[in-house]
Amino acid sequence: MARGLPSSASLVRFCQKLNRLKTLEESTRETSLRHQRTMLDLTLLGVGAMMGFSLYVFLGIVAKEMAGPAVLVSFSVAAVASLLAALCYAEFRGRVPTTGSAYLFTYVSMGELWAFLIGWNVVLRRLITGTTVARTWSGYLNAIFRHRIRSFIEAHVGTWQVPFLAQYPDFLAAGIALLVSTFVFCGARVSSWLNRTVCAISLVIVLFIIILGCVLARPHNWSTEEGGFAPFGFSGIMAGAATCFKAFVGFGAITASSKEAQNPKRAVPMAITISLGLVAGGNILVSTVLTLMVPWHSLDPDWAVADAFYQRGYSWAGFIVAAGAICAMTTLLLGSLTSLPHIVSDMAADGLFFHMFAHVHPRTQVSVVGILVFGVIMALLALLLDLEALVQFHSISALLTYTFMATTIILPRFQKASPSSSLDPASPVGTEQASAPEPGQLRPALRPYLSFLGGCRPGAPVAWALGVLVASAITLDCVLVFGDSALHLPLWGYTLLLLLSSAMFLLSLLVLGAHQQQRRQDTFQVPLVPLTPALSILLNIFLMLHLSSLTWLGLSIWLLIGLVVYFGYGIWHSKENQREQPGLTASSDNLEETVQVLQPPSQGLAHDPGCTEQPDSL
Repeated sequence: MARGLPSSASLVRFCQKLNRLKTLEESTRETSLRHQRTMLDLTLLGVGAMMGFSLYVFLGIVAKEMAGPAVLVSFSVAAVASLLAALCYAEFRGRVPTTGSAYLFTYVSMGELWAFLIGWNVVLRRLITGTTVARTWSGYLNAIFRHRIRSFIEAHVGTWQVPFLAQYPDFLAAGIALLVSTFVFCGARVSSWLNRTVCAISLVIVLFIIILGCVLARPHNWSTEEGGFAPFGFSGIMAGAATCFKAFVGFGAITASSKEAQNPKRAVPMAITISLGLVAGGNILVSTVLTLMVPWHSLDPDWAVADAFYQRGYSWAGFIVAAGAICAMTTLLLGSLTSLPHIVSDMAADGLFFHMFAHVHPRTQVSVVGILVFGVIMALLALLLDLEALVQFHSISALLTYTFMATTIILPRFQKASPSSSLDPASPVGTEQASAPEPGQLRPALRPYLSFLGGCRPGAPVAWALGVLVASAITLDCVLVFGDSALHLPLWGYTLLLLLSSAMFLLSLLVLGAHQQQRRQDTFQVPLVPLTPALSILLNIFLMLHLSSLTWLGLSIWLLIGLVVYFGYGIWHSKENQREQPGLTASSDNLEETVQVLQPPSQGLAHDPGCTEQPDSL
């Protein structure tokens, strides 16, 4: 072997390091459920988590900058994408016998590198959520004082016109972020009664906006003289849908409580569907009356809902909406700043992030360094970044996370369940699997027609079909989005690529569907697999491609920083690496050499189904 090249054994060990699973301690496993939540309880949880953010943050930005009055179509498309993602996420969380974040579930079920990337992405989402809420909080408070704060800053500091940056430094938003960070550092929390109260206030304000907005509606504001119903066309509607996706991500509150449900197989999907339907209906009605009250191009994105009433001369109504928005934004900011240091401290406790972030204050149970560092970063982002840029950053990180979730629920469906995968030792799963064909095998009725797949290594056809499905989904979406504009394809080339990518997508679905799946009775499972997660992947990628190139650049830089942190620190200080260290001392030099060689193409490494030999590591 040439000098400087890693050996095949080092490559295998390196792949195993990337895909090693976290071992759950017995103390973290759930052995009993404290509550028995009904479907109504889960539905109210979801509505409370989704309503405020979508109403006060996204509506004005999408209506003014992306879709115009067609924002109601954007909300509808985003609701469908969120429903598919929510069902996949519910099954993903149900596989792991513990509660926690998406980072923990990925670490336990998929592997270390993927867990780090998901955790790193969640950190970005929490950071951008807090920053966005602080900017919205500032906008509505500024509206109450009739823009005196903004006028003072613009007069004494100045303005600028730079992409991704706000028109003026928002010192109020930065101060709000620092103030709430201080409260969290001192142990402040969002209690359940406060959350329910704010949820009730938001629902009352939604009804108030809809009723009064219907009275003040002017159909002329949708006429061609004002730009028409869809002034930005189909691409604007899809860009708005991609941005609105984050408005429905509150379904995580439902899936987090799925193990406490009386009948999770029925209650979880019904609660997700009902809560998404209620929130989508509320957003569609509010966006309809808002764009009928005033021309869409006259809205101020920073405080659009209150601004519409101020423009029509109903200052008292605008004040009520602004006050309700401040209440909702305060609880959202507290929740975001509470969860951010927790995910950072969890990653640091596992050795994947710097150890200083693992220290938790004994009284407040908050990562001291985490809240200080990320509180300051959040304040700087709120000071400088534009609200539209923040919202797009948030949406692309959420879409990327749930695309990964949809991908990762397919492979385990075609793998034999491990004995520890069931929460109940007396579950009938094992009995069912003993009498039925094993997951991953060809269905008996199709074996005579697909006998050529029977000679492959177990699990290989499924892994390759999943890879082809994701690749064909990306290709198909790129052709649909960029075929006529950026790629400048001739008609025959556009049609050929469209047919080939569609055929490969459908063929991969057929290959996956031809194999036996794992069936469980103790937890929720997504219906119509692999069709449902495949549609979620296809729609999520389609929406992501409608976001701006600067948003993609920012996400790429963030992920690149994360990979540097992981390969420079996390992979060596991981607790799982320390458990393996006694047996790997002799080969540490080879592993370091392997990392130096393999670091640049690290993202593409795990897309090869042959990267690991054991199915449980995929």
